Amino acid sequence: MRINQRKMQEAMRRLGIQQQEVPAERVIIESSDKRIIIDSPQVVKVNLMGQETFQITGAVREEPIEFKPSEEDVKLVMEKTGKSKEEVVEALKSSNGDIASAILKLSQ
Repeated sequence: MRINQRKMQEAMRRLGIQQQEVPAERVIIESSDKRIIIDSPQVVKVNLMGQETFQITGAVREEPIEFKPSEEDVKLVMEKTGKSKEEVVEALKSSNGDIASAILKLSQ
């Protein structure tokens, strides 16, 4: 069964549904531990009675997010513990940036 696009668009318009294609080269969704990357996506913005949603299709890949502590945090923990930069960076990474936990870990 073949769908008539013109009739489909008209029916959607009567229901208050509007679609708009969004030109995109890449879509990135970031969570606390990973990044979902959609290359060469087809993105459609759908507006249904004022509520906007996006439909995305394309080649999906995932990358882990590596935590990198700020220089200020590293300096602070180095001052408080007297440890080397490498030790402090490792402690901050293992504690997900929690300065107090990193200081406690390095002080033991």
